[in-house]
Amino acid sequence: MRHRIVNRRRTPHPLKAVALAAAAALLVVPAVAEAASAATARAYQANDYCQGQCNDILPPGENGNATLADILANKVFGTRPAHTDDQLGRYASLVDGYTGLTNTTLSSFFDDASFGVPADQVASSTSPRSDVTIVRDKATGVPHITGTTRYGTEFGAGYAAAQDRLWVMDLFRHVGRGELSSFAGGALANRQLEQSFWQAAPYTEAELQAQIDSVAANGGARGQQALADAQAYVDGINAYITQAYNNRTFPGEYDLTGHIDAITNAGSIEPFKLTDLVALASVIGALFGSGGGGEVQSALVKEAAEAKYGVTQGDRVWEAFREREDPEAVLTLHQGQSFPYAQDPANPQGVAMPDPGSVTAQQLVYDPTGSATSTAATKAHGVLPGNLLTAKHGMSNALVVSGRYTDSGHPIAVFGPQTGYFAPQLLMLEEIQGPGISARGAAFAGLSFYVELGRGQDYAWSATSAGQDITDTYAVRLCNTDGSAPGKDSNAYLLNGVCTPMTALERDDSWSPTTADSTAAGSYRLIVYRTQYGLVTHRATVGGVPVAYTSLRSTYMHEVDSIIGFQMLNDPAAVSSPQTFQQAAQHIDYTFNWFYADSVHTAYYNSGRNPVRPATVAPDLPTWADPAYTWTGLTPAAQHPQSIDQDYYVSWNNKQALGYAASGFGNGSVHRANLLDARVKALVAQGGVTRAALTQAMESAAVTDLRAEDVLPELLAVVQSSPVTDATQAALVQQLQTWLQHGAQRRETSAGSRTYADAAAIRAFDAWWPLLVQAEFQPGLGSDLFTALTGALQINESPSGGQTGPTSGSASANESIPHKGSSFQYGWWSYVDKDLRAVLGRPVQGGLAAEYCGGGDLAQCRQALLTTLQQAGAETAAQVYPGDADCSAGDQWCADAIIQRPLGGVTDATTNWQNRPTYQQVVQFPAHR
Repeated sequence: MRHRIVNRRRTPHPLKAVALAAAAALLVVPAVAEAASAATARAYQANDYCQGQCNDILPPGENGNATLADILANKVFGTRPAHTDDQLGRYASLVDGYTGLTNTTLSSFFDDASFGVPADQVASSTSPRSDVTIVRDKATGVPHITGTTRYGTEFGAGYAAAQDRLWVMDLFRHVGRGELSSFAGGALANRQLEQSFWQAAPYTEAELQAQIDSVAANGGARGQQALADAQAYVDGINAYITQAYNNRTFPGEYDLTGHIDAITNAGSIEPFKLTDLVALASVIGALFGSGGGGEVQSALVKEAAEAKYGVTQGDRVWEAFREREDPEAVLTLHQGQSFPYAQDPANPQGVAMPDPGSVTAQQLVYDPTGSATSTAATKAHGVLPGNLLTAKHGMSNALVVSGRYTDSGHPIAVFGPQTGYFAPQLLMLEEIQGPGISARGAAFAGLSFYVELGRGQDYAWSATSAGQDITDTYAVRLCNTDGSAPGKDSNAYLLNGVCTPMTALERDDSWSPTTADSTAAGSYRLIVYRTQYGLVTHRATVGGVPVAYTSLRSTYMHEVDSIIGFQMLNDPAAVSSPQTFQQAAQHIDYTFNWFYADSVHTAYYNSGRNPVRPATVAPDLPTWADPAYTWTGLTPAAQHPQSIDQDYYVSWNNKQALGYAASGFGNGSVHRANLLDARVKALVAQGGVTRAALTQAMESAAVTDLRAEDVLPELLAVVQSSPVTDATQAALVQQLQTWLQHGAQRRETSAGSRTYADAAAIRAFDAWWPLLVQAEFQPGLGSDLFTALTGALQINESPSGGQTGPTSGSASANESIPHKGSSFQYGWWSYVDKDLRAVLGRPVQGGLAAEYCGGGDLAQCRQALLTTLQQAGAETAAQVYPGDADCSAGDQWCADAIIQRPLGGVTDATTNWQNRPTYQQVVQFPAHR
């Protein structure tokens, strides 16, 4: 019964029903037998059971290496090395081409992901060793690595990775060590980025090595094999470095940053070592595979609510906005399965709530000199966004349909990771064939000794970030080792009753101006303090007692343990069924939702190193660092959300299952996964789903404004509860109605026009959202509680990255990365939806603790919305879409548009907005081993 409530949360507004019907009409594709004609186009390898029905895409292009001459030619003449942007056009054009998509025309928008390269399509063939060959195809330049020995296979994978991503790999091994500025220049963004990563995953060289040794010692035969594979991979990287340096074919960024003299070739490229891979893994894990850790911010919301309403009502308000177990939330496992985890007890013990006003962030930067003393913007551009880790920056999605509902009876999957848009990409494509390895797909540069997301011989797999709570905040009591009275700045703590010094993890970094960086010279020291209960993030007092709040992540010191799971996913002997797929995923410690499809079955598994907490502990609040409240182990595999052969699966970083508590705010009635769920559910009900139809469903969601599809109907219902007599307001309402009737999409009037259809309505809505949220909630919540809530959950995340709403007390709450594509990950849409339905007198499951809009009075709510709508309509395009380095003020299309952020010296074209994975597969296996 609860399943029905979750999936039919309310009767849609008539306009929304029209919009969904229009969208559904676009998804109807005849279930014609196009696979047979496609399969006759080429002969397929004996171990390739996809038979031409596997496709993928990864913009902008496979080649990420540009020499200094290439970079200068790109700047002066606009030329570029081959295969640097040849996947970008196909990826971008799906926005305009998806409505008429068929299985046959998928190849216009996706690459052929078959194994091997036909003889007439071979562009090059090289053998860096006698036991491995790297073949690159003419169409994309993707490396197809075939080895006759395991060592040679992995050597070739490392060699090919360095060919395509050496500069990016070098960047990220320095990011992981807190040394980006000294390597790539002291631009403000570089400094911000290395600081955030040093805070999240600081390690000594000995600790990096110890993690390698642990996997080799404790991972059995697979652990030993993983160590051998990684060493062969590093050997291949270093072989390419030596060759490229001697031949002057190395990336030109080494010249531009002063590592190598462009005239004399004096200088060097530091060889890679195994610990570099651990540093790289820590970066990727922190970006995409962690969750939780927001307990201090949650506590501040709870305290503000109690200050406003008193303890009893305040806790009700806090619980309502947390939406831990919202009955209207879209679920990946939607057939009533329950996997209780991270639930709050009725009477939590050991909670360490900070005294009001006592929380301060832990100092990180010490002894700054030169340009390090300034936080002002400079002319220098960072190689990566400074808030790459601290801001949410693009997540992944998956659509998987059981064969019971497809055209041929074989399951279909359209899935992939959203890793952001960069040139070159963080991911790279590859095919690896060798003893114990048979896979094609994508892997992070520098970790590509295994395919991390892709396809095997007769199955495919992918992942979305899950973000379940594997990070807790503890309050350690501070002390001084000399016995004097402690203060908030004390750097020792009580451990089992003994005053114990914290460990100071230090990193000195200095930089000088380079050709690519106009920032003046500077230096500083980064210091992170570590305790047995994690890394210090804040200082405070609790009941007058000085404490340090620490962050303990279960995967800290376990950055490379997941290597065994990825090894198994690449091994055809290890994965041959949904059950064996789940067993492989169980070896991955990072928090991911894993999806699988073969010719008969589909499957899902939620991975993560989930700590077991005492039943008395509240996971979303700070806890005293006492043995009675600390972790007691890890949850067994059977308790992780999992499923085989559900009718369909969708995931867009939403709640996984009943009982599986979200680690933050924002998993309520309106979530961007709703866009997928509504469309796939309609296709399944219709039956005969094709690869093209499921791709259409994904892309229809990708160009739709979540706020408009799921919340605008309620907004219009309120404002039209009485006649709108003001002419200006009536015109705005009509524009919004028309846009909703057209499907609430953000698409051009025609391909290449760079002008949105319904542009005026979109501009008004973008301007209206932050205004209406503040007018709806701040009067009732009060300034302090409203500010605390916006610190926990940003009001808005529009495609342009702007219109975030009022600045909150949290430094990261309103951060955004413009031109990133991925949108609607977090915002107040669920709160607005529930509140307006309550004011309208409509049914609400799991409602808020009060009615906020107009104090619950429909007329006053209507007036607040109309007033803010008129204010929004008066804003100019330049006000709604301020200019930046890439776009003129007022250019709506450009403000939304995706830019492949340069990680090196070659840049790419700006493309239209779409809310879609970066790397994406479309697969349907007609056969199985």
